[in-house]
Amino acid sequence: MDQSSASIDAARPLLFQPFKIRGLTLKNRLVVPPMVHYRADPGATCGMFHQVHLGRYALGGFGLVFVEATGVEEIGLINEFDLGIWNEAQVESFKPLISFMKRENTAIGIQLAHGGRKSSSQKAMDGMGPLTPEEIKAGAKLWQPVGPTSEPVAPGWLTPRQLTTEDCRAMVKTWAHAAKNAVKAGFDVIEVHMAHGYLLASFLSPISNTRNDEYGGDRNGRMRLPLDIVEAVRREMPDTMPLFVRVSSVDGAQNGWNMDDTVVLAHELKARGVDVVDCSSGGISGSATAAQVPRGLGFQVPYAERVRKEVDIATMAVGIILEAEQAEAVLEKGQADLIAVGRQSQYNPNIAHHWAHDLGINRRFEDWAPEFGWWLEKRIRTMEGFATPTGAVKR
Repeated sequence: MDQSSASIDAARPLLFQPFKIRGLTLKNRLVVPPMVHYRADPGATCGMFHQVHLGRYALGGFGLVFVEATGVEEIGLINEFDLGIWNEAQVESFKPLISFMKRENTAIGIQLAHGGRKSSSQKAMDGMGPLTPEEIKAGAKLWQPVGPTSEPVAPGWLTPRQLTTEDCRAMVKTWAHAAKNAVKAGFDVIEVHMAHGYLLASFLSPISNTRNDEYGGDRNGRMRLPLDIVEAVRREMPDTMPLFVRVSSVDGAQNGWNMDDTVVLAHELKARGVDVVDCSSGGISGSATAAQVPRGLGFQVPYAERVRKEVDIATMAVGIILEAEQAEAVLEKGQADLIAVGRQSQYNPNIAHHWAHDLGINRRFEDWAPEFGWWLEKRIRTMEGFATPTGAVKR
């Protein structure tokens, strides 16, 4: 791995030591991963909701924050309320958010995505399944999705149009154009979404890809389109800009994509200039969060560990990482380089700062934005004797 820590202070927990990837130095190892919210402004643009929602994480102390899955073309939106990055209006819409994040010394990334067979489906909060007749009657936007074959995700889902060989070649250019737009907008990091049953994951998995042209067949054929897209995206990026790829490390289904496949894929990704593999799982059949993989504390950490050790590439661990000590232990054991905190960060957008307190640093709120830290440090003196600096009452 050419990734390295910068200005290491051994007294600080690993979680709060800087991390350098290409020309970018993250102030700590805590990342907000992409999480869809279906609150785009008209035209799939970024508006006030995302500025406030993602801006909270910059103020909350995270080193890197990802914008949610962002469509590389209109038919690749999961539904009409997703963000997009295929036109100039969308590029411009991200600039206020990016400017704010950079002023707060927080890196910002974008996840480029294509819904594939899961496009034109429900918002997560409505069920994350196919649109119902009632929703369509009420005006939900409906279109035909695309996929490696014309097989739907599951019974009751829309029948996709099978991409032709020429369509696949054109798809590479579509992703390259989106990457070019992401660079133009000013993002610090790009992540390619290759997980959860969306377009690229559906090409990788033998469950969903039964094609017999150059984009199907054996594992090399099934990897071809995702790898061609990674190459094209990398070409549009400056050498100093890090590239992440999110993978479903395992389908969690019989005869599906497995961990041995992911290790082979990770070697190929590394050879094409990918810097970090973001190790998730599942989603090949049914909704993106379909739990085909048994879940528990840090249930996906072993995936990140195996890729890191066998491929010698940086990895990001994600999935039910709930406490500072748990996250720190993952780094100390060399299981991953970055820690993604998704739903727990929604529960507590200040969790990065809180974990610093838990690990014995930031005792006088010095790492908080000064507009907050000044007040909180002053409060320490007023609470002496009956409460801790973080506000826990002494009984």
